Amino acid sequence: MPGWELIGEEERNAVNDVFDRGGILYRYGFDKVRKNTFLVDELEKQIALRVKAKHALCVCNGTAALKASLIALGVKPGDEVITQSFTFIATVEAIQDVGAIPIITEIDKSLNMDPKDLEKKITKKTKVIIPVHMAGVPAKMNEIMSIAKKHNLKVLEDSAQALGATYKGKECGTIGDMGIYSMDIGKVITTGEGGVIVTNNSQLWKIAHEYSDHGHECNPNLPRGRDTRTIPGFNYKMMELQGAVGLAQLKKMDYILKKQRENKKYIKDKLKTIKTIEFRELPDEGDAGDTLIFFVESQGKALQVAKTLAEKGIGTKNLPDAIDWHYAGTWSHIFKEYPQYKGNLEELWKQSTHLLRRAIALPILVKMDDQQKNNIINAVTEALA
Repeated sequence: MPGWELIGEEERNAVNDVFDRGGILYRYGFDKVRKNTFLVDELEKQIALRVKAKHALCVCNGTAALKASLIALGVKPGDEVITQSFTFIATVEAIQDVGAIPIITEIDKSLNMDPKDLEKKITKKTKVIIPVHMAGVPAKMNEIMSIAKKHNLKVLEDSAQALGATYKGKECGTIGDMGIYSMDIGKVITTGEGGVIVTNNSQLWKIAHEYSDHGHECNPNLPRGRDTRTIPGFNYKMMELQGAVGLAQLKKMDYILKKQRENKKYIKDKLKTIKTIEFRELPDEGDAGDTLIFFVESQGKALQVAKTLAEKGIGTKNLPDAIDWHYAGTWSHIFKEYPQYKGNLEELWKQSTHLLRRAIALPILVKMDDQQKNNIINAVTEALA
């Protein structure tokens, strides 16, 4: 989660330039005042180039990106959309908001979608599969795509936490029919809030683009006030200040990924000598590197380790400190609406519960020096002892 670490003069100057060019913060119109400079448009072009996708669409946040993508994929009320038990709550909120039914799979030791459980959850009502590349580690996309193809289903990759991560040489988010990224304050690069949709399908991009802008088709032959429309929409546009910050951050992304991966490797290599822990499975070595996750023998031990780390000034990242916002087994406020989800939710996903309740997630930052990394290593070693 390092994007915020590197906010500096480049972002400040980029924002000031917006005001120097007339102060047009809206992404459309006022061409002469803004001197024909459109920063959100440029950010979309640069992200598409960076991840090797045909289209990119910037919206106000990652949740909006999920919802607009589901609309583009034709998800209707009553359809079933399958995602995984370990994800930020936004994934399920987006499914719910389009009127679809969220179907939750177990995770495996990768802490991403368990392909074996995925196939068990497919029914005649299934419309879309949403694998989530949690904490920068890619899901098992070969297996997931094979299952999707077998059942003629669309795949939407929730890569909110995985911009820059790769799977088998491909950028996470570009393997399925559509993918999304988040650029909120805790992501690889940040615009404060922000989301991106990527796809190689021009029709899917067109629908998502129109939906995110009240149905505007952006007809080049008409002014915006007389623009054509064929579908209803909503307002999920990104503004120019976000575009300015995003362009400045994007130039730093390769450096961010390099440092994250180096720092993660340093800490992981030192902790490998501890025989009482087991590291998260990596389906591919192309993870973004911003989180190091390992398992201990019990939930009680995990809570004890997290408490000891906190006393030493070292926090954890979502596991266990924010598990309530990242594990479906705790979302009774959402699942009470669905008759298939009754009783103790954590019992519905026993495999996920067993893994997540024993997990410790360490945040990896860009500006870690050797002393800070060694402090983490020593603190974890002592906590486990």
